Formats: sequence, C-alpha cells, structure tokens
Amino acid sequence: MQKVIAELKTITHGFKHVIEAGNDCLADHQPDHLKLATELLADDSYQVRMLATYLLGQLSVHTPKAMTLLETRVAKDESWQVQEMLAKAFDEYCRQTGYEKALPKIKYWLDSKHAFLVRAVIEGLRIWTGRPYFKDHPAIAIGLIAVHRADDSEYVRKSVGNALRDISKKYPDLVKKEIKGWNGEDPKTAFTYKLVVKNGLVL
Repeated sequence: MQKVIAELKTITHGFKHVIEAGNDCLADHQPDHLKLATELLADDSYQVRMLATYLLGQLSVHTPKAMTLLETRVAKDESWQVQEMLAKAFDEYCRQTGYEKALPKIKYWLDSKHAFLVRAVIEGLRIWTGRPYFKDHPAIAIGLIAVHRADDSEYVRKSVGNALRDISKKYPDLVKKEIKGWNGEDPKTAFTYKLVVKNGLVL
C-alpha cells in the first residue's frame, strides 16, 4: 500500500489513477477497507485523501460509518480535488442504491449546513436528467437543484447554474418556467441566473 500511496502523490491531475488504486485495494479482501480509508483521511496529501474518499463512496451503500465519514470529515476537507471526489462518491452511492431509493439521502445532503455536501449532490449527479429516475422526472431534478439558487456559497451557486444549464439543453421549457419566477433583484440569485442562460437560453 505504501508504494501505491507514494505513486499517487506524484500525480497531480485527473481521477483515473485514484479510482484504479481504489479498485485494486477493494479487490484485496485482506485489509479492513473502512479502517484503511479512515487512516488515509488523515494524510497530508490530497491525493491520498481522494483515495480515502473514493473508498468510502464504494463502501457507503452497505457501511453506514463510511457514509458518516463522508458527511462529517470529508465534508470539511478544504481540497477542491477531494471535494470533486466526494461528488463522484455520492453519485456512486446513488447509483448503487438506485436514484429513486436514494432520494431521502439526496434531500438530506441538500439540506446540509455544509456547502460541500450540497455542492457534492448537485455536481455529482450532473447531468441529472441523464440519471435513472430523474430522466423520467426532470421537473423533480430542477426543483431540487433550484432551491439553492441563492445559496450563501458561490461554490454551490456555480453548480446550480451549471446543472440547470445542462438540463435546459433537453428541457428548455421546464427550466424557463423555473427561472421566470426568480427574484432578479437578489444579487445571489442573479449570479445563478446568468450562469443558467449563459449559452443563450431564450426566455
């Protein structure tokens, strides 16, 4: 494992190498994967914490403590790379669980006080309407995302705007209907609105 960690620390771009390392680790049934992931979260290297986050995402469906670690420790990690992996980890949880069945957890994270958790859901499930359940219920996806249009975190608002713009390419009328009701006088909402219509969504 030390060799894998040393190699990870030398790679500064992408996610493929982290995922491959994680899958190799999970294929080895000898170690306690939850214990290993917990230990890796304490590493100074963001690459190693990305690996820990990936492992926790894979374990989270059947291991509640793994989900708790994502919601507490990973949610506070200041590394944007780790937060990108958190988004991927949450989407993996939803994929394995089933997106409709995962709705309570999706809503729980979206209601979180941790901006990184909110952002992980919105970013991780992009493109939302390409995911099972939301593909057949685009209005539900739009509603869940749009609630955060005036979030205090610009990080979250960027994800909201980008996610709704994604959806507008296939469901322009539904997105138009949503944003027509927004308060354009609010600076935070206006910020998100500009991102939604950035590529020419005609109202």
